[in-house]
Amino acid sequence: MKVIVNVFLKAGVLDSQGKAVHHALNSLHFNGVSDVRVGKQIVLNLDEEDEGKAREEVARMCEDLLANTVIEDYEIELIK
Repeated sequence: MKVIVNVFLKAGVLDSQGKAVHHALNSLHFNGVSDVRVGKQIVLNLDEEDEGKAREEVARMCEDLLANTVIEDYEIELIK
């Protein structure tokens, strides 16, 4: 099973990388962009076939390693 984990900063946490990208876009005359938030995407291939077990296992991975849950949130997407 393929799993996609999107990790992003929580609302209210300063995203300095997003601000730098926003500034660069404005410098390149892409003025219609009002805000930028930068995150990361992690793609996993699991041997697990049970969706519930896969989601639970990946959530533990996120809590233990993949996301800094103090400042980051994450979303898990399962793809068969």
